[in-house]
Amino acid sequence: MKAAIVAGYGTLPRIAAENLLKKGDSVLVIALDEAVSTGFSDIQGISLEKISVTQVGKLIKLLKKYEIESVLFAGKVNKALIFSNLKFDLLAVKVLAGLKNRKDDTIMDAICRLITAEGIKIMEQTEALYSLYLPKGVYSMKQPTAEQEKDIAFGYETAKELGRLDIGQTVVVKNSAVMALEAIEGTDQAIERGCRLAKEGAVVVKCAKPSQDLRFDIPTVGIDTLKNLSDNKGAVLAVEAESTFVVEIDKCIRFADEHNLIFLAI
Repeated sequence: MKAAIVAGYGTLPRIAAENLLKKGDSVLVIALDEAVSTGFSDIQGISLEKISVTQVGKLIKLLKKYEIESVLFAGKVNKALIFSNLKFDLLAVKVLAGLKNRKDDTIMDAICRLITAEGIKIMEQTEALYSLYLPKGVYSMKQPTAEQEKDIAFGYETAKELGRLDIGQTVVVKNSAVMALEAIEGTDQAIERGCRLAKEGAVVVKCAKPSQDLRFDIPTVGIDTLKNLSDNKGAVLAVEAESTFVVEIDKCIRFADEHNLIFLAI
């Protein structure tokens, strides 16, 4: 199968490319220039193109040029780029002008409709990345206290409501009070802000939306998330089991233990 990966920030696009190659697919990586953070030049067997996140028309042309049969979106794109000074191509302008709002799912669904209109399938992210899901359990040596478990449950309930509104996936809490909610700024800045307000011992909860679209934006954490938590004197990272991608789980567990953090899937 001829597959394309539209690659944003993080290591997910690279992992996906390697997994699709192992399946025997031919792989085109279309790197979103303002977002991509991982190199692909050392991976044998892929084709590589670069576009701006605002070049929807060029994306469609590349998919047709390479006779792509299926597309996988992988990696985060900072939505704040929409409000920057980047130059939009005509198709991107048309897409944005026709939206009822600029929520993540609204934007992505419109782009997906353009792609499927060309007879190209949109893959669910789990087709290439399912192995990154975690079963329920505490993965760090340190266990949550009764008070932290209460904060985790409160944070989970709040994060689900935040996701229902398609605003964000991450909540920072302490003592059953919300310190920060993720919005357009993204997870890292939400953690920094929430931990700063909590002073120390904050609990971070990240989970999928109640109606999570598996084609894009499945919640993801990794070693950088835990480093951010540690640097800002947070205490707990709780992710939703079987619904959150965890990149390099062994490194995450080791870092959590070395820095006295609690890391669990709920």
